[in-house]
Amino acid sequence: MPKQQPLASELEPGQYVMLEGADDWGLGQIQSVTGDRATVNFENMGKRLINLKHATLKVVDPLELPRS
Repeated sequence: MPKQQPLASELEPGQYVMLEGADDWGLGQIQSVTGDRATVNFENMGKRLINLKHATLKVVDPLELPRS
């Protein structure tokens, strides 16, 4: 069964996300969503443009994430 990717229409500025397969990027906050692309500001990688056709963003609650 394919992975469930939030539709771009379900992503909103201000939401916190993690990029699947890139935990080292850290927590990201969505800045904008246009079409199938989202601009996300990540803790460890800065601002990145994510193509939602090729990457999976998982919406998370930052208060529930383990901290080191």
